[in-house]
Amino acid sequence: MSAKLKKSLLLLLSALLLVGVSQVQRSLNVDRDKLGFTRVAPLENAPPVLAFTTVALGGFRGIISNILWMRATDLQENDKFFEMAQLAQWITQLEPHFVQVWLVQAWNMAYNISVKFKDWPDRWRWVKGGVELLRDEGLRYNPNEMLIYRELGWIFQHKMGQNLDDASLYYKQMWADEMAVVFAKKAPNLDELLHPQTPDQFQRLNLLTNKYKMDPKLMKEADDLYGPLEWRLPESSAIYWAHLGLRAAKERPAKVNKEDLITLHRVIYQSMQMSFKRGALIPNALEKNFDFGPNLDIIPRVNDAYVQAAEEEVQMRDNIHNAHRNFLRDAVYYLYLHDRMKDAQKWFEYLSKEYPNKPLVDGKPDSLPKTLTLDQFCVARAIENTKSFMGKDEAEAFIEGQLRTSFIRIIEDRDAEAKATERLMEQFHAYHQSQVPKERAGPIGLRPFKDLQRQALNSLLDPEKGLRPEPRAILRSKLGLPAETAPARNTNSAPQKVTSR
Repeated sequence: MSAKLKKSLLLLLSALLLVGVSQVQRSLNVDRDKLGFTRVAPLENAPPVLAFTTVALGGFRGIISNILWMRATDLQENDKFFEMAQLAQWITQLEPHFVQVWLVQAWNMAYNISVKFKDWPDRWRWVKGGVELLRDEGLRYNPNEMLIYRELGWIFQHKMGQNLDDASLYYKQMWADEMAVVFAKKAPNLDELLHPQTPDQFQRLNLLTNKYKMDPKLMKEADDLYGPLEWRLPESSAIYWAHLGLRAAKERPAKVNKEDLITLHRVIYQSMQMSFKRGALIPNALEKNFDFGPNLDIIPRVNDAYVQAAEEEVQMRDNIHNAHRNFLRDAVYYLYLHDRMKDAQKWFEYLSKEYPNKPLVDGKPDSLPKTLTLDQFCVARAIENTKSFMGKDEAEAFIEGQLRTSFIRIIEDRDAEAKATERLMEQFHAYHQSQVPKERAGPIGLRPFKDLQRQALNSLLDPEKGLRPEPRAILRSKLGLPAETAPARNTNSAPQKVTSR
């Protein structure tokens, strides 16, 4: 074969191979695009440094980011979290669509670095930084990545919502303060942000959407599905971001992992349960701030969430049923304590029907009947909450403490709760007395309930050791007691005797 013919055949073969490769490459590009392996669209509104690195370095970005990621892993294993944070920032600039780096960096800031500081404001700065990293940057470049929504919801639910960190109450207060600005320092009203009419409402809407990246329409949607929610508390934000994660999953069903979906659902129903127990902000008349209280209106939605979770998570069904039972027991008890007797009876019957083969009260005393009434159940729960049957001194101290709380509820215009607490303590007193042998009633029996009630009230009205003058005056007025004639001067004198309501 001549050299000329040989070259011609090689050129023809090369051309055929190039055509074949181009066809295969086109097919590969389509598949990679469908599976989300490649990002061909340029970044929009990216900072200059990020735009430069993603364009100028081209394919070398992956190699450099892999090297940095291996180094960051070594730093994490050696607890060098600050250095790791810097490397993670570089990796996100090189590969802004590398989701795992966003997750690890946010976790590092919110959990690992924050606890290195003793001062709570310093801790809050890092926790908040982890939230802002995911919310403002991670979702900016990965708007449909449900893992980022999951992690964002988890930080709100676990780091800020739970009480595992010494500074958790501080986190809640800081977040409530920020959200209070959005809602004009009053109870949240989504309607005025959905349909703003005044310059102030437009300004607060702008703050909500631009700074906190929250859409009032989607907040309303979440509130209708899982609420009513108290939007000044972190649990509500956890539900919001998890809800957006579920919406993102619908946008890319081919990439949805069932376990990730389950995790998002868990963030929602666990946050709903937390919202039930302490999802309301109640003004504290004594300290001029807020206390956490239960959100009783959310009980039906929480119950539905548990039922749905039990259907979806077959392998965890027994654990979910146990959690569901505990929730129902708490729901009945809390409703009873807030004098919502009709609702308490309704859920008590539901609890008895759903779990007929399990005791309604763990470790209930043998003297309780097998079939409990609502009153007997709540008395038994009060005993259970004290861990054991108490002696005379402990029982009287417990009753007096609860009665003092009921009088404070009267000051705060929470008369129904005060009435329910008083009723429960009177029944608790009667039950305790029924367990005391008649021949031992003198030495170990309790003082009359009215005496304990009077002592609790006198301790609050004591001018020297009781409440401040203003709440004392409010309590006297609401109980129909005469005003104080003069402040006590002798600290050794006995408190003034008053008649209980």
